[in-house]
Parts: sequence; C-alpha cells; structure tokens
Amino acid sequence: MVGVMAAAVSFCQAQEQQPPLRVAIVGLEHDHVAGFLAQLPQHHEVELVGIAEANAALVDKYEKKNSLAHDLFFPTTDAMIEARHPQALLVYTSIAGHRKAIETAGKYGLAVMVEKPLTISVDDALAIRRVARERHIQVLVNYETTWYPSNRAAYDEVENGRLGPIRRVVVHDGHEGPKEIGVSPEFLSWLTDPAQNGAGALYDFGCYGVDLMTWLMHGETPESVTAVVNQDKPEIYPKVDDDSTIVLKYPTAQAVIQGSWVWPFSRKDMEVYGATGYVITVASDGLRTRLAHGKTEQSSTAPPLPLDESTSLGYLVAVMRGKIAARGDLSALDTNLIVMQILDAARESARTGKTVRLTKLPD
Repeated sequence: MVGVMAAAVSFCQAQEQQPPLRVAIVGLEHDHVAGFLAQLPQHHEVELVGIAEANAALVDKYEKKNSLAHDLFFPTTDAMIEARHPQALLVYTSIAGHRKAIETAGKYGLAVMVEKPLTISVDDALAIRRVARERHIQVLVNYETTWYPSNRAAYDEVENGRLGPIRRVVVHDGHEGPKEIGVSPEFLSWLTDPAQNGAGALYDFGCYGVDLMTWLMHGETPESVTAVVNQDKPEIYPKVDDDSTIVLKYPTAQAVIQGSWVWPFSRKDMEVYGATGYVITVASDGLRTRLAHGKTEQSSTAPPLPLDESTSLGYLVAVMRGKIAARGDLSALDTNLIVMQILDAARESARTGKTVRLTKLPD
C-alpha cells in the first residue's frame, strides 16, 4: 500500500514538473480573447509565447490593457510561429478565418483550438479534417457550455438510464444582441457579416445546442434539419438573422434549438426529456429533475467537473499530454464535423424554406 501511494505521489509530482504548454494567439478581433487573457495568470500549465495580429490598433489596445510585452506581437502567424515556436495555437479570428489558421498550424505541425463554431461551412470543415489527418494535429473547438457542470450532469443522467431513451431536447442560447451588450466594434463588424460568421444568431448561438445534441446522441447524424430565422431588428442587423430555431429529427428523438439575439436577457440552458423522466439545466451548475413516478421536481447542484475537463486550457493541456483522447466529446473534431453539417443544412433550410435531409458524412 505504501508503495502504491509513493508511486501515485511520484506521478503527480512528475505531472506538476512538466514545463508549461507553449501557446500562442492568432487574431485579436474576437472578444473572447479578453476572457482568455484575464484567466491566463491562473493557468500555470500554459505559457503565452506569441500573438499574431496585423491590426496595430488592436495590438496597442491589448498590449496596454493586459500589460503584455511588446515583443510578443507579430504581424503574421508564420512570423510569430517561426520566432516563438509555440506548441498550440488559440484562434480568435472571425469564424471564416479558422480554416486558414488551421492550415497554417498544419504546416508547422501545431495543435489548434478555435472558438465555436468550427468554421462557416461543411466544405471548410471537411478541408480542416483533411489537414488534421494529413498533418497529424489536434483541432479542438471551445464552447463556453462545455465547461458547465450542469450539462455534464444532464448527460450523465441520460447515460445512467434514469431518464430512459431520449425523446426530445430543447436548448436555449443567446442574449439581447451583440450590439446591445456592447461588444467591440471589431467583433461586431465580422459577427454581423454572413461571409465572416456564416450567419447571424443561427450560427453564433445555434451552434451550442447542435453541439450538445450531437454529443447526447453519440455522434448520430439526424435524418433531417429544418430551420426558420427572423430578422426582428433589421435596423441593427441588416445582413443577418437575429433569431433562429433549428429542428433536428432522429428516428426516435427530436431537438429544438433556439439561438437568438432577441432574448430579454442572457441565457444558456437545456431541457432533456426521456421516456421516463426529464432534466433541465439551470445556468452553469443547477439542475431540475423529475422522474416518471416522482410526484415533484427535484432541484440540485451539479458536481464539479474533473480538473482537466473544467476549463478550455486545462482540457487542451490534457489532450496534448495524452491524458484525454479528444473523440466524441463536445470539443472534438469528429463531433464538430457533424455540427457543421447540421449548421450548413440549417442555413440552407432557412434560405429555401424546405427541410434538408442528411446522410452520414463520408469518412
């Protein structure tokens, strides 16, 4: 017993003694980068070694705001990689910029984590998969809701059979609108451009529910996708939708995914209905559950996630060090290929007013 404990302590010490993962930022036009930079001091397992950004005003803004060394910044991704030798890239460009960033990472054999969604089309997604396979690199997608204990607890309720087979899932995501909540001009510019974002709220917030449903269904491709979008605030968002509903049909289940920029407040929650019960997530860690023979609904707090799965950076480090196999989970490339197939079909359904039937993507 003493020997086992000593071995465990030795292993933990070895893990702690590993040098931090060298990460670099590509792009500063996505406001989520501010959250990453704010969290960086708490993440000793990573070291920021470079930032690629051509916009001098953005460089100046973040250099001053976060007290960053001037020599961290480079005008191009290639120049930054060749000077700083990162092991992984964190991409904060427009969604349309993801493919180029991943192709550059592939050239140098670097892992990549992009902000959700993976890209703007299924064609781009297949090209990204090809790069990942040919260059043997990890491509991961960061969704805020991946790190919610409530979503994992809901998933576990399905997996342990307490709810019975899934029959219906309803997901709500969004806020009052990007302009209304005061995003930066750089972020707003591409977020409201369909060529840079893929769509409006349909992509920006619809992707969360599509990702969650694909995970819950273990990567099953839905039979069909039907989507409707509204433009409730054309004076603010003249080029893109600001309210969306996506309906996914499976052989024995449905999902209704509501992504919107017209909610009266910010929300990210999910309802999972099975044959024998339901679970509803409340914010990041709350649950409401009722089973078929239960007389009342029960409220509870979800248990915390394992350390390696509680933050995007912790997860990235665990994947890079072989502690987690990124397959079939919310951030994995295989999951997000299906997410992009669904989002692409939803955009087409909204455009044509017709249901789009899907088949499994080729391997």
